[in-house]
Amino acid sequence: MAPHATVQSEPMPRPCSRPAVPLVAFLLLLASSYLALTSYPAAAPLAALIAPSAGRGSAVDSCAGFYRGAGRRAVTASVEEFGAVGDGVTSNTAAFRRAVAALDERAGGGGARLEVPPGRWLTGSFNLTSRFTLFLHHGAIILGSQDPEDWPLIAPLPSYGRGRERLGPRHISLIHGQDLDDVVITGSNGTIDGQGRMWWEQWWNKTLNHTRGHLFELVNSTNVMISNVTLRNSPFWTVHPVYCRNVVIKDLTILAPLNAPNTDGIDPDSSSEVCVEDCYIESGDDLVAVKSGWDQYGISVGKPSSNIIIQRVSGTTPTCSGVGFGSEMSGGISNVLVRDLHIWNSASAMRFKTDVGRGGYITNITIANVTMEKVKVPIRFSRGSNDHSDDRYDRSALPTISDIHIVDIVGVDVQRAPMLEAVHGAVYDGICFRNVSLRAIKHQVVWHCESVYGEAHEVFPAPCEELRNNGSSSSWCGLR
Repeated sequence: MAPHATVQSEPMPRPCSRPAVPLVAFLLLLASSYLALTSYPAAAPLAALIAPSAGRGSAVDSCAGFYRGAGRRAVTASVEEFGAVGDGVTSNTAAFRRAVAALDERAGGGGARLEVPPGRWLTGSFNLTSRFTLFLHHGAIILGSQDPEDWPLIAPLPSYGRGRERLGPRHISLIHGQDLDDVVITGSNGTIDGQGRMWWEQWWNKTLNHTRGHLFELVNSTNVMISNVTLRNSPFWTVHPVYCRNVVIKDLTILAPLNAPNTDGIDPDSSSEVCVEDCYIESGDDLVAVKSGWDQYGISVGKPSSNIIIQRVSGTTPTCSGVGFGSEMSGGISNVLVRDLHIWNSASAMRFKTDVGRGGYITNITIANVTMEKVKVPIRFSRGSNDHSDDRYDRSALPTISDIHIVDIVGVDVQRAPMLEAVHGAVYDGICFRNVSLRAIKHQVVWHCESVYGEAHEVFPAPCEELRNNGSSSSWCGLR
């Protein structure tokens, strides 16, 4: 069949479902910290964080304006036109690969849209192309192949130096792309299911030979939109944009068994101008983790993660955190706004993870308006667990953590007060807590702080001595 003649426009992001806390105060806070930075690479102007989102809603409500792709596609076709069969049994790997290549050629640079109709579409890994939309209709389920040969090996990322779990190459993601511009995965809440149990069992049984593949990974790409789909059972990290710019991830449901190993929800990695909003996540690891490379490899590549907004994310993870920073942060992380989180039945609501040998920095971070219930450690700065790429890491490379603002936090039925521990030999400073209320603490009500300094205002229970402000309200930690 010939592709449809009409030009398709991608659906605009949905308006926010509930009012957001105004960004103005947080942006002023970010700006003041940003102007004070002198020892870190310059980031994009903070105004870029609140660019209007294509005329729908306002920047206060959405950061979806980070995506600046054309959104229009010259040709459209169904994967069925390329021989795919949606019976859940037939392998459609070749059909998906043919479809992407053929539509790219037909479009002649005008962009293409591949539609996946209702059905169960079994496939191995396939690569996307630029100016391309993958659209999953309601009832469409893309299923990851159970044959490891359908997840070929590819080179490790330069900023990791090896596969994250095993030496050497790594398995490619189920849906993959590199050096692309204007890529959209969307639909009417169709599903992509990695069927990851095969991979988790290899991890549990210690029979894994190479690092597991992600569900979705784009490398060195710009103008990426992922929205209005459900992602399930990723073998490893679920959504992994790495070395990317202008990325929007919104209106996703991400699900994995709570014991599924390393099934992070969304991991922006050495990427900038990233928007994550309105997502529900259940996983066996961090719901969202901001990363930027591992030990000496991340330091050498030097690609930071910066200018990131994470808002209106909710979910649960019994072993990890709602939002994590690191532990792979050797390229640096800066200019991040996290707000309007709801986390429950989790190990931690927010966690800063580093290690000796990481180097790098985490700075100019604002976390605001977080609610949590039944969380073990509500706020944590944790030392590493001797987790390194190889034995050639620089033992003198210590991470720097500074200018962290944590405000408007409410926690009930938590296990203990915050634990703030710097990596041995490092000092973290400029840590600000304001309006933090942690109630019904079951066990340890005393904060634990080691080499972490700053101020705390209107905090319960009383903070550790390193954060005592003696009743004053300084300019850097007070309300802006």
